[in-house]
Amino acid sequence: MSTPREPSHPAVRAFVAAVNSGDRQAFRAALTADATMSDVEVEHDLAEWSEREIFSSDARMEVVSESADGLSLTARYHNDVWGDIDTAWTFTATGDGRISRFETGPA
Repeated sequence: MSTPREPSHPAVRAFVAAVNSGDRQAFRAALTADATMSDVEVEHDLAEWSEREIFSSDARMEVVSESADGLSLTARYHNDVWGDIDTAWTFTATGDGRISRFETGPA
């Protein structure tokens, strides 16, 4: 594990940048149209979850470490609902550089 300033994988970097800027359009662009996700091993509707957990609660991610392939990371996650949480994230990226699935939960 390394300690990057930003994620090394382009798809993950786009995802984190969209979260940190609160940019809904960039967030949607970083994902495939049929992207799925889970939070603490529970499947969620991606649009509802992202609105609640990211956009309407002013979320931010500070990447702490990442895997060698850049598709898994730990981050200090903050939003106005939960405060600061150490989180783990795993991403599945497509050949066209977008995320088709992500899973998150406590680190």
